[in-house]
Amino acid sequence: MEPGDLRSARDAVEPYRTKDGSLIRELMHPSVQGNRAQSLAEATIPANGRTLLHRHRATEEIYHVTAGTGWVWIAERWHAVVPGDSLGIPPGTAHCAQAGAEAALVILCACSPAYSHEDTELLAGDVPPPPE
Repeated sequence: MEPGDLRSARDAVEPYRTKDGSLIRELMHPSVQGNRAQSLAEATIPANGRTLLHRHRATEEIYHVTAGTGWVWIAERWHAVVPGDSLGIPPGTAHCAQAGAEAALVILCACSPAYSHEDTELLAGDVPPPPE
């Protein structure tokens, strides 16, 4: 892939760990492909795994679940999720995700403006376990 190529092949993207602990494949990001206002990543959370509680000061996120089941904590509440579910996460909103026991939870994460480590703030405090 050439710099500025507005195409990305998932399997050609090397995964990395973000501040929240999830395994990320940055599928489309301005710093790589040259798009301007947003990023798209695939997050994988292993079975029974949970990301760290965090928020993004400036970034709005949309999560779209593509595989697995689990829960997403947004603004003091757990939301059960299955493939096909989408959730909006406003800027400044505390959130984390937890995979169910059976399989990894895979989420497409659309961010506007594009994801940056600098915009990610890890939060102290406990989140209660998700409902049974």
